[in-house]
Amino acid sequence: MFLGHYGLAFGAKKVAPKVSLLTLFVAVEFVDILWPFLLLLDVEKVNIRPGFTEVTPFEFVHYPYTHSLVMGVVWALVCGGIYGLFQKDMRSAIIVGLAVLSHWFLDLVVHVPDLPLTPFGNEKFGMGMWNSLPLTVLTEAIIFIVGVWIYIKNTRAINGKGRWGLISLIAFFVIAEIFNTFGPPPEDSIPALLGSFVVLQAIVLGLAYLTDRNREKL
Repeated sequence: MFLGHYGLAFGAKKVAPKVSLLTLFVAVEFVDILWPFLLLLDVEKVNIRPGFTEVTPFEFVHYPYTHSLVMGVVWALVCGGIYGLFQKDMRSAIIVGLAVLSHWFLDLVVHVPDLPLTPFGNEKFGMGMWNSLPLTVLTEAIIFIVGVWIYIKNTRAINGKGRWGLISLIAFFVIAEIFNTFGPPPEDSIPALLGSFVVLQAIVLGLAYLTDRNREKL
């Protein structure tokens, strides 16, 4: 899932207005941000197999430290704890932790059964929505649109950067989703995968920072 994670982050601004959109984006994508670095270190493993599912060519072979439910809880506690330590805001810290944990549950809907419960067991889960392109696109679009709508209804631009930043961010998400879904499969190279992912995150997080700092809560 791609747009769905960010849609949840947009919507979370309503219940966590003090948390920046940048922080919420990092939270919902934290394990995916960590994942390619563990691939590079050969701690986790993925195969690129075009046609593996209708939506993604990634066969997630081994990623228990980023994508198991137990480690999701651990990362949620770590990220929420660090946020609370620095911001002294328990309510917002809980939201940040829940945003981190939400990644596993949203992935559960779309992944084929490859999500582990623990870093050590063999049981894996996934509802397999990625085997249906139309259903995946519809589901992600609904979550994203609802999340953006909630964000727009609860914030307002204080200048042109706040308005055009949001438009640019939404447009980038749409373009990236179309390319990821209908474009060619990525190179079968972990360094290339890491490089493209770093560029993607830099653009998304940069636009999120620009947008949110130029909008205010209603």
